[in-house]
Amino acid sequence: MANPLVIKIGGSLFEHVPKIFDILQKSGCQALIVPGGGKFADLARECAVNDDIAHWMAILGMEQFGWYIASMGIPTTAHLEIPSELLVFLPYIILRERDPLPHSWDITSDTVAAWISHFLGLDLIILKSVDGIHSEGRLLASVEEAVITNDVDPSFLPFVFSHHVRVSVVNGTIDERIVSAIRGLPTRGTTIGF
Repeated sequence: MANPLVIKIGGSLFEHVPKIFDILQKSGCQALIVPGGGKFADLARECAVNDDIAHWMAILGMEQFGWYIASMGIPTTAHLEIPSELLVFLPYIILRERDPLPHSWDITSDTVAAWISHFLGLDLIILKSVDGIHSEGRLLASVEEAVITNDVDPSFLPFVFSHHVRVSVVNGTIDERIVSAIRGLPTRGTTIGF
């Protein structure tokens, strides 16, 4: 993978954001950071609301996590643009305007990040608190077709394959893997579309 990139920081990495920010800043990468929903989106799951309301509450959860990431000193943007620096994407306004994805819990910030990558024509790195995509109890080094997994949302792999998005899924708690993914070097994790 080469600059510029889309980098999705999973909500499970909340406590790791300062370290991830430091790595991204030192790398000098040009990346649009897509926040996960994490605990902010989890609140939407606890509410007894219909799928439409839950969808927008979860998108606002992504936006809240985005503001937390921005508190580390990263500028924000609400525009879908090829980044020339490190930027945090605040998704609510553009997703309300375009409304490109179905409103369902089968779609989370994983598929939102894939849609953004497709829209911009950029490679996607997904940072999670797992080593990559697992299926049938084993870590997959690469995925060439949709598989059953709990590591990404159910719509993610079908979207990625139908829209030809190149993806690397790596463990965002391990510094060396983040650095290698940003530099496009081989690392433990899962690649899609390579």
